[in-house]
Amino acid sequence: MFWKKLKSKTENFVQVEIIPSRKNKIVALAGNPNTGKSTIFNRLTGLKQHTGNWPGKTVTRAEGEFEINDEVYTLIDLPGTYSLLSTSEDEEIARDFVLFGNPDTTVIVCDASVLERNLNLAFQIMQITNRCILCINLIDEAKRKGIEIDKDVIEKELGIPVVLTNARSGEGIESLKEKIFLVSNRILKPNPRKIEHKKEIKDKLNQLIPLIDKAFPGLYSTEWIALRLLQGDEKIRKAIENGNLLELINKGLFNGNEEFRN
Repeated sequence: MFWKKLKSKTENFVQVEIIPSRKNKIVALAGNPNTGKSTIFNRLTGLKQHTGNWPGKTVTRAEGEFEINDEVYTLIDLPGTYSLLSTSEDEEIARDFVLFGNPDTTVIVCDASVLERNLNLAFQIMQITNRCILCINLIDEAKRKGIEIDKDVIEKELGIPVVLTNARSGEGIESLKEKIFLVSNRILKPNPRKIEHKKEIKDKLNQLIPLIDKAFPGLYSTEWIALRLLQGDEKIRKAIENGNLLELINKGLFNGNEEFRN
């Protein structure tokens, strides 16, 4: 069985630093296309932003800086994607950064007028990291359609902070910054609602997770990686078998040096 092979190889894995040296707190900005994510990025970073390509990819990468309470934050605008489970280049970049880039906070941007459709991605990210915020944007569009958003109920159901924004007008941006500060500094500790697995899946996860933890200490989402192995994710499987799972970091998931910038 796969986890027996994994167990036999753990002593030979090369351990790589999970959190590259960095002076700023890192915020990932995730969301479906057409949710106003870029407008939020521009509102937060203003002119303090750079664009280029993700290392080895043709996908554009945008990075910017902003301040909260005299702390500098680096904002990474992830490619717009509907899911983290497929194998398109955009989805792999977004998934790998949330998994291995170790952001201090992940802001999940949703369209208030089609919220249910956008929550698919939100639930996937909530399985990977507890340090997340749901930003429900385009509330002006929702109001025009007669849709009311009950922020308090959604927070209670999901277990993470929720902020309502209209990024075009700037409404809610200061509240979003406040939540980013609280989550990034561990003052506010979200408790995301997790998907319950069947007993047979839980049993297999319980066998895999300790082996992955031993092979790659420091990963905070070994359960999600183990689940992807059970679901047949060949990229992750091959990376583990080859002992180079964390090369994703070395190839630029987080790259604070100047070669990224144009």
